[in-house]
Amino acid sequence: MQLALSIALIIVSTLLIVLVLLHRGRGGGLSDMFGGGVSSSVGGSSVAERNLNRITIALTVIWVALIVGLSLYLKAQG
Repeated sequence: MQLALSIALIIVSTLLIVLVLLHRGRGGGLSDMFGGGVSSSVGGSSVAERNLNRITIALTVIWVALIVGLSLYLKAQG
């Protein structure tokens, strides 16, 4: 159980790092990478940016749940 939670935590952490790095900073980001820079400045955030935000938030919730689950499991073990 501990091994499965640890592996899942490593995978989700890596995905979360990649998604955060894809977010738009002062300029650039996922929408500009695929040619959506003009539409994002005219109409707010693009669909790609909104979906990236949703996926990042969902992975963050999963990451927190894995942290809490792993800590509760370790506390129960010893």
